[in-house]
Amino acid sequence: MNVQSVPRTKEDGTPRAPALPSLTGLRFFAAMAVFLYHVTTPQLTPFGGGTAQEAGRLLGVAGGLGVAFFFILSGFILTWSARPDDAPRRFLRRRLVKLYPNHLVTFVLALVVFAGATGWEKWLPNILLVQTWSWDPAVSFGVNGPSWSLGCELVFYLCFPLLYRWIRRIDPKYLWAWAGGFTAAVMALPAFAYAALAGGPPMPGLPVNAVQSWFVYQLPPVRMLEFVLGMLLARIVLTDRWIGVRIHHALVLCAVGYVAALNVPFLYTLSATWAIPVGLLIPAVAVADVKGRRSPFRGRVMTWLGEVSFAFYLLQASVLTGGATHLADHRPFGWATALGLCLLAWVLTLALAHALYLCVERPTMKHWSRPRAAGRHGARTAPPVQDAAVDRIGTN
Repeated sequence: MNVQSVPRTKEDGTPRAPALPSLTGLRFFAAMAVFLYHVTTPQLTPFGGGTAQEAGRLLGVAGGLGVAFFFILSGFILTWSARPDDAPRRFLRRRLVKLYPNHLVTFVLALVVFAGATGWEKWLPNILLVQTWSWDPAVSFGVNGPSWSLGCELVFYLCFPLLYRWIRRIDPKYLWAWAGGFTAAVMALPAFAYAALAGGPPMPGLPVNAVQSWFVYQLPPVRMLEFVLGMLLARIVLTDRWIGVRIHHALVLCAVGYVAALNVPFLYTLSATWAIPVGLLIPAVAVADVKGRRSPFRGRVMTWLGEVSFAFYLLQASVLTGGATHLADHRPFGWATALGLCLLAWVLTLALAHALYLCVERPTMKHWSRPRAAGRHGARTAPPVQDAAVDRIGTN
């Protein structure tokens, strides 16, 4: 296959960072995948009987797809926008300002809506984003459940400066081999978990034990394999070694991966089935933006949806759990009423996400993501192009 020519670096090797609006838009589909998974879980679904079971079967793998996408995208976009001269302290400042304000607001909201009686041993790890180091689901999914992935992202950010230094030293001709190795590792981990971690305490509602689920799905060093895979794929594109996979090819592979996920053992649905299709989709979409090709994810509406997707992701648990608690005495509903309630929950979550983005996320990024002054005269520093690009695409 012909290598795509994507001139993305200056002569001194400093990466340029053109905007990637299609990846911004694509983020919302990943957040929606997680939403659809949550809205069809037995604890939250308004559907009843066979409809609930069929919806749960068809959409029960969507959560793994969304999270895998976010982790690979995070490594890809941070590498795409990285500057070799960027100090780790400045990098971490930008990432923490992106991460924590939304997290703190949605943490408080979750306490108010449904988790007010949670003990300190559960809420303290959550607010500090260290909950994902516990295999106890009451802790790792405590308070605002989706925020566990932010605990993984925090570890990724702390490690990124060192990882980036290592990946930049890899000879470009070996990048695909490294990417293949990390993909194989992601795909092999479920087999290890089934063989080595059997016999632990059961995970409620799942056909595996709590340690197996935690190891494959939540343990930061394990999920870092996908993050590093994203970094390697970004370097592949940056060094003009991308193969001729286009968006429609990758979307077909994602559909094949989804069908496969419906027919493999549970642990494989969390990340293994998504490594190849998502790993090809993200660079294909990025190359389409750089080369000006047609993309279904680039329009104004899609870009807006992508911008609010981080807030949407963090708010969904409060909306869905609060609604399920309020309607507990009335469930289950007929399919038409249940579908209407799902749509109402989606609209409410989206409206709250827009408010959170406008009132919290964007202002804090604007005012606190980088030092206000530089030099003796206190002149405000101008946001570099690379920072603006990665901030628009955001984080999980």
